[in-house]
Amino acid sequence: MSRSDKIDKVTLTIGDKTLELPVIHGAEGPSVIDVRKLYGETGMFTYDPGFTSTASCDSSITYIDGEEGILRHRGYPIDDLAMNSDFMEVAYLLFYGDLPNQREKEKFSSDITYHTMVHEQLLNFFHGFRRDAHPMAILCGVVGALSAFYHDSTDINDPHQRMVATYRMVAKMPTIAAMAFKYSVGQPFVYPSNELNYSENFLRMCFAVPAEEYKVNPVLARAMDRIFILHADHEQNASTSTVRLSGSSDANPFACIAAGIASLWGPAHGGANEACLNMLEEIGSVDRIDEFVARAKDKDDPFRLMGFGHRVYKNYDPRATVMRQTCHEVLDELGVRDEPLLQVAMKLEEIALNDEYFIEKKLYPNVDFYSGIIQRTLGFPSSMFTVIFAVARTVGWLAQWNEMITDPTKKIGRPRQLYTGSNGREFVALDKR
Repeated sequence: MSRSDKIDKVTLTIGDKTLELPVIHGAEGPSVIDVRKLYGETGMFTYDPGFTSTASCDSSITYIDGEEGILRHRGYPIDDLAMNSDFMEVAYLLFYGDLPNQREKEKFSSDITYHTMVHEQLLNFFHGFRRDAHPMAILCGVVGALSAFYHDSTDINDPHQRMVATYRMVAKMPTIAAMAFKYSVGQPFVYPSNELNYSENFLRMCFAVPAEEYKVNPVLARAMDRIFILHADHEQNASTSTVRLSGSSDANPFACIAAGIASLWGPAHGGANEACLNMLEEIGSVDRIDEFVARAKDKDDPFRLMGFGHRVYKNYDPRATVMRQTCHEVLDELGVRDEPLLQVAMKLEEIALNDEYFIEKKLYPNVDFYSGIIQRTLGFPSSMFTVIFAVARTVGWLAQWNEMITDPTKKIGRPRQLYTGSNGREFVALDKR
């Protein structure tokens, strides 16, 4: 159907009243019914728990078609970006709408690199946490505190300050994340190195120790970079919507990103790959796989295989193909396929790709399955998986936040409700209750 053939309005009938609502067409994907005047015209709201059928904004950043397995950033397929680009290029693309040329990329990468240091007094915050604090708790608290240190980039009405805040957060997130990791394992903080790229720098800050020189393995650094690319943005998910909703009140960008981190922490969102590794540890060995697969097939058993299928992607997750290839590259590079946990993971992968039940239900291994295995192989504990997710997703959050701030139709978020509580009640004095 051509664009001119599309419906431009729908008719809503309520009793004897008829209301015409305009239909807005995007560049791709479902059109939307504009209900902004619905309450004023009818005194009614729409009811959509979770907002799964509601477009909260218009955006030109990321496009997803879950039925067809499509994920594009600014029009570019995610697998093309992951295989042929690097994280700094993708960040530039999300921020500015186009891939950079050589000069633009060099300047952007340099600007990010020279913002990776954090204020020295910020280090005191880490020592206020218990040694066994979850790294996400540390990340959320420290990022929220950044606005107390960088007063010169909190004016959201100043384009230059917005740009400075954006660059600062992209640059400092891996430094803060690495410090959270080092603190959790009782090792000294490692300062960033301007000679390394984004992913190399992150790995060095996480795994270098003062006693010896750290040499970056290019295969592992590339795997880390792909993890960052594949998690950079994912349209209006829970954490991105949280950042936009927080930002709609004109909160400073550091607070908005801290809110996004808090939302991402949930096991139904960013914690999925951590839950996947916990499941592999629960299975424990290859000879117990059949037992757990049988439980997964039993509709009366609440057990679920984590890391298979996806809420959005109904056929396949376009990120998973790249992540699968990367996962096997890492396993081959480090020669660790004999580790029991990885044997469990590879056997589960084989079953999911060949078992008729998994094929029929479209329970393919997703990006969380493979990224969890990679991160475990790199040496990260499962408690760091969501932290790494947050480092990557900060780019998407900031791209979405900047788009929202400059949107002339921006309004403070104010979801409505269907009230089901008590009607008017008279107050009763305490001695008469």
